[in-house]
Amino acid sequence: MSTMNIDTEATIDEGLYSRQLYVLGHEAMKKMSVAHVLIIGLKGLGVEIAKNVILAGVKSVTLYDSAPTVLSDLSAQFYLREEDCGQPRAQVSQQKLKELNQYVPVHVLEGPLDLPTLSKYKVVVITEMPLVQQLEIATLCHDNGISFISTEVRGLFGRIFNDFGTQFEVLDATGEEPLTGMIAAVSKDAQGIVTCLDETRHGLEEGDHVIFREIQGMDALNEATPRPIKVLGPYTFSIGDTSSLGDYKTGGIFTQVKIPKYIDFKSFKDSMAAPELLISDFAKFDRPLQLHLGFQALHQFVLQHQRYPKPMNEQDATGLLALAKALAESHPETPTLDEKLIKELSFQAQGELSPMVAVFGGLAAQEVLKAVSGKFNPIYQHMYMDSLEALPTSVQRTEELCAPIGSRYDAQIAVFGREFQEKLANTKEFLVGAGAIGCEMLKNWAMMGLGTGDQGGIIITDMDTIEKSNLNRQFLFRASDVGSLKSGAAAAAVYKMNPHLNGKITVHQDRVGPETENVYDDDFFEALTGVTNALDNVEARKYMDRRCVYYRKPLLESGTLGTKGNTQVVLPFLTESYSSSQDPPEKSIPICTLKNFPNAIEHTIQWARDLFEGYFKQPADNVNLYLTQSNFIETTMKQGGSQKEVIETVYNFLVAEKPLTFFDCIVWARLKFEDIYHNTISQLLFNFPKDSVTSTGQPFWSGPKRAPEPIVFDVNEPIHMSFLINAANLHAYNFGLKGETDPAHFCRALETVVVPEFKPKQGVKIQVVENENVEQDSGDSLDSVIQGLPTPSTLAGFRLTPAEFEKDDDTNFHIDFITAASNLRAINYGITPADRHKTKFIAGKIIPAIATTTALVTGLVCLELYKIVDGKDDLEQYKNGFVNLALPFFGFSEPIAMPTMEYNNKKFSLWDRFDIVGDITLQEFIDYFQNEHRLEATMVFSGVSMLYSFFMPKKKAEERLSMKLSKLVETVSKKPIPPHVKSLIFEICANDPEDEDVEVPYVKVNIRP
Repeated sequence: MSTMNIDTEATIDEGLYSRQLYVLGHEAMKKMSVAHVLIIGLKGLGVEIAKNVILAGVKSVTLYDSAPTVLSDLSAQFYLREEDCGQPRAQVSQQKLKELNQYVPVHVLEGPLDLPTLSKYKVVVITEMPLVQQLEIATLCHDNGISFISTEVRGLFGRIFNDFGTQFEVLDATGEEPLTGMIAAVSKDAQGIVTCLDETRHGLEEGDHVIFREIQGMDALNEATPRPIKVLGPYTFSIGDTSSLGDYKTGGIFTQVKIPKYIDFKSFKDSMAAPELLISDFAKFDRPLQLHLGFQALHQFVLQHQRYPKPMNEQDATGLLALAKALAESHPETPTLDEKLIKELSFQAQGELSPMVAVFGGLAAQEVLKAVSGKFNPIYQHMYMDSLEALPTSVQRTEELCAPIGSRYDAQIAVFGREFQEKLANTKEFLVGAGAIGCEMLKNWAMMGLGTGDQGGIIITDMDTIEKSNLNRQFLFRASDVGSLKSGAAAAAVYKMNPHLNGKITVHQDRVGPETENVYDDDFFEALTGVTNALDNVEARKYMDRRCVYYRKPLLESGTLGTKGNTQVVLPFLTESYSSSQDPPEKSIPICTLKNFPNAIEHTIQWARDLFEGYFKQPADNVNLYLTQSNFIETTMKQGGSQKEVIETVYNFLVAEKPLTFFDCIVWARLKFEDIYHNTISQLLFNFPKDSVTSTGQPFWSGPKRAPEPIVFDVNEPIHMSFLINAANLHAYNFGLKGETDPAHFCRALETVVVPEFKPKQGVKIQVVENENVEQDSGDSLDSVIQGLPTPSTLAGFRLTPAEFEKDDDTNFHIDFITAASNLRAINYGITPADRHKTKFIAGKIIPAIATTTALVTGLVCLELYKIVDGKDDLEQYKNGFVNLALPFFGFSEPIAMPTMEYNNKKFSLWDRFDIVGDITLQEFIDYFQNEHRLEATMVFSGVSMLYSFFMPKKKAEERLSMKLSKLVETVSKKPIPPHVKSLIFEICANDPEDEDVEVPYVKVNIRP
């Protein structure tokens, strides 16, 4: 058994944990790496929690469940097989769980759960155990400082309870980056008021704490302990008494400080009588207390009968209701019970559904991580949730139809019945993406038996290959899969989970887009039940959304960002589409701020990222274009703005600065250092000395403008050498030269490098405000440079190798260069530098990700899939979800109904269109709208081509009106219609009988059978 651990920060595998580190941080990961976790009960929920906790990277996970595997366990337990029946669940699951993370040993515990045993663990999680025993263990844990979690799933019902002891320390309740902002003024008063610069709101909330730096005048604030604030407005807040401090002069930055908070948890026993309930769905605010009593009654029932209530058995349900009513009568609030709700709990008690297991498995695993790290706010203390809207209405649910049939799906049949199981089996779903969400989705579908029937099937496409950083949350993949295609590896993994899927999964490696519409054509989409997106970019999501609207197929959409997740249901003729609403665009950094006036580390990192492209990618690309395209100079000269820079760079790379040895690369890097960190800054200060004032008399270097300092190169400064080593090696890479990383080699080379003395120039223009035109005089013509370029024929076969930015390769110098370049510029401007980890996050635009959120979100998506398979057409039964596991927050809402428009008293939505059969002429097309819909088509478009307009020259119009639509489209677009295209899409501008311009649906014309 592996004894590997990750006790020290040095051995946290950043390649593996990269995306998770951006969610939890190094400190939380270090605490996790010394925590031992015990998980009791290894049915579906237990194995889901174990999977997520192991992926996250704790010290060890121990499994406790000696119960023999039964066939119905396979409804949600993805690491059990039919041949495992009769074997102990924990023993069988151990081997598969061990494969998930080489750093986390997985043990099996046997014997009594007494205090000496329990005290070895930081957290104890119970998923399967009689309540009486749970209470005994919970009391031992509470009294001995062991965090305790109890959770269970019964059909479409689930619950979780936390007890992390007394004075549990929460170090960071939200996980959000501390807010920071620049200060315009601080008043000297009994209630000192801080005013921020007008450009950005401070974003602080009442009770937040802040510290200050770089304040001039009121210097005492810079060393002060964190001060609590009161929000006065979006740009102002008070910080208490400042009357004894000096007079504020200028400058200053505030930074929010996360102050630890302490929570006292009640024991499981005490909380039973007076529960603290977290609301999971505000539309069901009356249910948590009822379910609190219902679950207790369920355990009483099991104690009395030694079994759970039978599916859809009225007698058992009546018995459970009676027990729940007795509990309600003795409860201080004497709540009124919804009989139907409690009976449903009885009907479904033997059910275990993979989607509900995924939701509570993700949720409980995140609570484990909170317990061991103090990162994020824990659930306080009970949370109940149900998804009764997912119960089918298109099929019967009777005791006979829900009874076990000796199938691996029996725990799902117990809830939905056999008829619905057949519907699931004969569903044909298209999964777009096989990454983190895709892996979890496939696992759920395999457990549900989706697509396993004669008419069913699953189609997966993903063009990506597996990388090491994927293994932390894309749990279907192993280290041996790195480099393989995701879609194929994912399919192979789920075949093992459910052999019924053999021959039922079609694997593609295509990008979805216009270029693959010959693959994903009319026949393909028309055969589908629906589409599930598991994508990581907005453009692909929008494209699939448009296809689903066109083919009128339901779409399930979801996404995660760290501990945040969202789900959206798109339903034909019911809801708006994914593209109907969109997030605001990302705030961009003004060019003048990047080039000359950075004031935050984000600015210097973006600048360094651009520098990487400008030094190691674009010049090599341009040289290769010059060598391969005969008209490169001509076309470049026609471009505005940067043609001088482009041609001079090609000249430098091929003639003036072309390196022949690695020594030449070191010289190049040293001169670049001097140029950007000394000379350019000296020129800026020459143009705008530190005592400069604006036309209004205000200091030029004030507010967001920070006065820089030139850097004098020092061979003994590690960051200076880091820039040189990384820049020289990347330059050598461009030219195919062998590099060197030994600092001693660089020191010897630098002794002979001559750096010209810099003298600032008069007349250099510097951009001060955005959109200011500061074109420099080009001076000499480019003719001499162009004439000095070698003819491409003299360099036959010579090519440069551009450095294609890759953030996850730690040996390629990319992130190391950007870190050094950014931090040197930060030093220029007095900005606090960032470590490599933060630089990689910002420069690489990394999306933080953790397996817990992914598991929970896919569970929510699959609950909506049940409803789609059932054919529900009542919008109120569907749920869009937004969750934040850090807070924790759960928000569910009815999907937004499709907006409607109107023409000629006819209402239509984005799902409507005009359907025309036959390759008719343009005249017939226009007549059709006039005769059938009383619409005058004034303009007709196909894509970007205008086919007809009322102001078109008469001869041209007559010529086109007689043409068949297919011929017309080919003529105008100058492109043939591909053979797989059966229909053409047209947009028309139309007037109604009153000659008013009206919005109308698009037009689909079937040109081929």
